[in-house]
This record gives sequence, structure tokens and C-alpha cells, in this order.
Amino acid sequence: MAGRGILLVTGGGRGIGAATARLAAQRGYRVCINYRRDAEAAQALVAAIVREGGEALALQADVSQEAEVLRLFEAIDRLPDPLTALVNNAGTLEQQMRLDEMSAARLQRVLATNVLGPLLCAREAVRRMSTAHGGRGGAIVNLSSMAARLGSPNEYVDYAASKGAIDSLTIGLAKEVAGEGIRVNAVRPGLIHTDIHAQGGEPGRVERLQSSIPMGRGGQPEEVARAILWLLSDEASYATGTFIDLSGGR
Repeated sequence: MAGRGILLVTGGGRGIGAATARLAAQRGYRVCINYRRDAEAAQALVAAIVREGGEALALQADVSQEAEVLRLFEAIDRLPDPLTALVNNAGTLEQQMRLDEMSAARLQRVLATNVLGPLLCAREAVRRMSTAHGGRGGAIVNLSSMAARLGSPNEYVDYAASKGAIDSLTIGLAKEVAGEGIRVNAVRPGLIHTDIHAQGGEPGRVERLQSSIPMGRGGQPEEVARAILWLLSDEASYATGTFIDLSGGR
């Protein structure tokens, strides 16, 4: 293997995560595909990557649970290559509703996955990649959302708030580890054709809203993946604390 090191993609079994894992393997990364529940989808993706000549393995963990995050990174430590890249992709949302209808339990679930999870994974990645800890450096890309800027009123204010936290994490951590060989950036996808919209109760949400997009269409997971891989690559060597908005002009 050419040896770009190990890339961990959280929530990597489907959607943007799966597209990122597949493209990364094509570009020489050994890819660790983290999943929470859908082992079948993760293993099918691993098989597809292997058929294409890449290297991948699936690792189960709920990133909202610290003990499981530690177990995930300990499994990566046992691999022959070092961790050099993290894509904080795992995220969730729930049924569309106003904030004044949301329960505290829902808010805790969304924030645990979308905020605590990326913080824990970034912490463990820094402990391994930072030159201050004996690492060789690396790159982190966080999945934010245009919701962080638009607010998702009447639908997902909690999700939007969680992605605003991801923006702050990206800015702060980028400055914190810039002198330790780690770059930290983010992408803000807009309306992308993935199954996350079905989680919110509206599988056709992209189609309903695409007339509000200047380009007149929703985006594809592969389009987001290409931006993520650029931010991970040496071509983005002077980019840290940077955001790429992928929203068709919306």
C-alpha cells in the first residue's frame, strides 16, 4: 500500500460517510468505517472497497459514549499504520418540529451524537496525531451543515444548534493544534440526497426545497466527499479553520 495512513470515518456506513470512505480508499488511505447499528451496510461497503483494490475495515462504536470511543481508538491503535486523518461525520436528527415541542430527552440524544461525539473523537485523534504527543501530524475534517447558518426553523433548531457547535469546535481546535502538525477544517453541506431526511420524517425534503437552491438541484454525497478529501490532502496544506459551503448557492 502506498501508505497515507489510517483514516477514520465516523458514521461511515451510509450517505456522505460511505462516499468519503470509498473515495479515500481509492486515494490510498486504509479506511476504518465506524458504524453504530447497521453492520450489514458497513460490511457491504468494506467488501466493495476491497473488490476495488482498497483496504478497509468496519468498527462498531456509538461515538456519543466515551467508553465506546476509547474502545474504537484502541482498536485502531492495534493496526500497523498510524492514524493520520479523522472525518467527524456521524450525526443524527429527529422528527421535524418546533423547539417548543421538543423534549429534553430528544435534545440530549441529538447533542450527544452531534456534539459530544465529535469532541471525543477529535480529542482521541489529537492524542495520537499531535507532534506534541509524539505523532506525525494529520488532518481532521468536521461535518457541519448549512443549518448552522440558516437555523432550520420549524424543523430542526436542535440539529442546527449542534452544527453551530461544530463550527466553533473547528475554529478553536484549528488554532489550538496548528503548531502541532494537525489541520482542522469543516464542510457545510446543504440539501444532499441522503437518507437522513427520512429520519426527520420527510424523505422527499430535498425535492420539496430544491427550487430554493440557485443551482436548482440537491447535491450528491460524492460531491461532498470530494471536498472532504481535498481538505485532507496536501493540496490544502495551508488551510486550517476553513469552511467549504456545499449548498448549490443556497
